[in-house]
Amino acid sequence: MGDWVAFWNSDHSIYVNERHRDVHYRRIADDVLRYVVSATTDVLDFGCGEALYADLIAAQARHLVLVDAAPRVRANLLARFKDRANIDVRAPEELSAFADRCVDLVVLHSVTQYLTSAQLSALLVLFRRLLRPDGLLIVGDVIRPNVGAATDIYALLNFAATHGFFGAALVGLVRTVLSDYRRLRSTLGLTRYSQADMSARLDAAGFTSTRSKLNIGHNAARMTFLARPA
Repeated sequence: MGDWVAFWNSDHSIYVNERHRDVHYRRIADDVLRYVVSATTDVLDFGCGEALYADLIAAQARHLVLVDAAPRVRANLLARFKDRANIDVRAPEELSAFADRCVDLVVLHSVTQYLTSAQLSALLVLFRRLLRPDGLLIVGDVIRPNVGAATDIYALLNFAATHGFFGAALVGLVRTVLSDYRRLRSTLGLTRYSQADMSARLDAAGFTSTRSKLNIGHNAARMTFLARPA
């Protein structure tokens, strides 16, 4: 995971322009908001990235903890949300000190592909400890074994056409081919799970789960799982 953390901590070009970055994070926030069912909800977003619209989630929740492994990302989050009393920014290693059963909703979106099998298993056990008995874990953007880069490209171009950055997306795809992201994806690969594999992992960690009909985010070819403590 270390090389991926270094990538997200750098001046990367994964977003083709500011419009792409903005609508990407707005879509994720809107999708997550469907699961913030009460003003007393305590939310943990693990691997949150830049989380540009985390304030929308915090406005409907009691408390929001944003967790990211990249120091630069955390510094930007702290600066962006310094005036939001109910948003807390933490490093992953700080979660071990959190009390049992302290959150209602855990979001793990577009993270599983960057983790090893062992890292994911350890995280699921941690989330099981942190969730209240009636809590919910959302595991989003899980890549299936039979879904390749061409599907991701189609999803991006469709998203770009809808939101007005199609030309920039075409240029960005060329730039990505020459980028560190492409190199890391080629050398490290992305971890993929079938529906059965992810369900079994969640079951082994003490959850009962179902696959959502809709993935969080723009890529409909990827999967989102909804898991509750068994």
